[in-house]
Amino acid sequence: MQAEIHPTVYDAKVTCASCGTTWTTISTKKELRIDICSNCHSFYTGENRLIDVEGQVDRFYKKLSARQDYVETQKAKEESKNSPDRAVEDLGVSPRATDALKKAGILTIGQFLAKMAEGDAGLLAINGFAQSSLTTAKKKLRALGFELPEAPAAPAAPAAE
Repeated sequence: MQAEIHPTVYDAKVTCASCGTTWTTISTKKELRIDICSNCHSFYTGENRLIDVEGQVDRFYKKLSARQDYVETQKAKEESKNSPDRAVEDLGVSPRATDALKKAGILTIGQFLAKMAEGDAGLLAINGFAQSSLTTAKKKLRALGFELPEAPAAPAAPAAE
């Protein structure tokens, strides 16, 4: 054997960071700190507990809660997208047509749909609201996922004799 090539060997004190247990062993370092030992590891103890030395579990739960918050906000946004309480401005019609609807007392999409159930003529009778605005509004309502009410059947003309 060659002289002076071997490391110095110490009686090292080992300390577990999880449970605080200490013991001595032989090592090239005087003191060792470990994250988990056989006294607290779930494989040896049979217990199912989490040992969080570096905050990994907390970071995981933080990411999990952030994900849940994101999913809830997306769900709320999707529900509000199909809400009849949305403003008439969301129909995408011209500012003139929007102002005409507001003057007629139609402020929400739900009110617009109710007026539409009476027939297209009721909406077209509003001064400043034209056929092109009605077509645009219908397209936007379909894109938003609303069911368009069917117009009532026109009364039949009396038969001429």
